[in-house]
Amino acid sequence: MGMPHKKQKILFLCTGNSCRSQMAEGWARHLKGKTIDAYSAGITTHGLNPLAVRVMAEAGVDISKQQSKIIHELSNISFDYVITVCDHARQSCPVFPENTRSIHFGFDDPPQLASETSSEEETLAIYRRVRDEIRTLVEKIPDALDEISNRGDNEQ
Repeated sequence: MGMPHKKQKILFLCTGNSCRSQMAEGWARHLKGKTIDAYSAGITTHGLNPLAVRVMAEAGVDISKQQSKIIHELSNISFDYVITVCDHARQSCPVFPENTRSIHFGFDDPPQLASETSSEEETLAIYRRVRDEIRTLVEKIPDALDEISNRGDNEQ
């Protein structure tokens, strides 16, 4: 019987920790809970987005108990990876210890895109698309992260 692998600590970082990073944390806990300790935080906090909670629940993932957090609230955790999920967070990302790898995967901002829709169904379609794109990323973790960071290519 081999040694159990240590769970990788992964932080999903976004501007307001209300939508994209929350969905990523939820997917990681749901799909990869045995191999990943998932966290999310923001540069600021905007509260948990109710439509993000709704579309994740449609997919069978309950994120309603997650909290919107500012990055400094997690400063005592030594992360293996920090994944920025929006351009603003990437540009504003604080410096982490050198053993923490930072990788960027940009996703559209559902609240911003939804501000231009004319119906609830159009709005939900945007949230669902981004939810599914984030799921696709999380399904590839941690293998994709090792491959990307080894290449030095963190542009996605």
